[in-house]
Amino acid sequence: MTDWIELGRIEAVPVRGSRCVNTPSGKIAVFRTAENEIYAIENRCPHKGGPLSEGIVHGASVTCPLHNWVFDLASGQAQGADEGSVRTYPVKVENGLIYIAPDVLLQVAAE
Repeated sequence: MTDWIELGRIEAVPVRGSRCVNTPSGKIAVFRTAENEIYAIENRCPHKGGPLSEGIVHGASVTCPLHNWVFDLASGQAQGADEGSVRTYPVKVENGLIYIAPDVLLQVAAE
């Protein structure tokens, strides 16, 4: 597949905040940094299942709201002494619109 799926305008995601996208197998959190970079990761912390979309965005990382685990938004890797990762998803911004790769949604739905 080559056509990306539009998720909405970049302004719909607050600066240093997130919005969730529902997929057939769960939620994907879409984040916007202070530098207007957009990232998408699974919305569930591997530690205790915390909703990462409700975490604090700082730089290109998010801190889980439950137990303060920090995840790199680009790689999904836990930072510091914590171990683990969350799935990341390819996104792009064109003309102020956010897009996610369609094969990602199909892959997630098949799992």
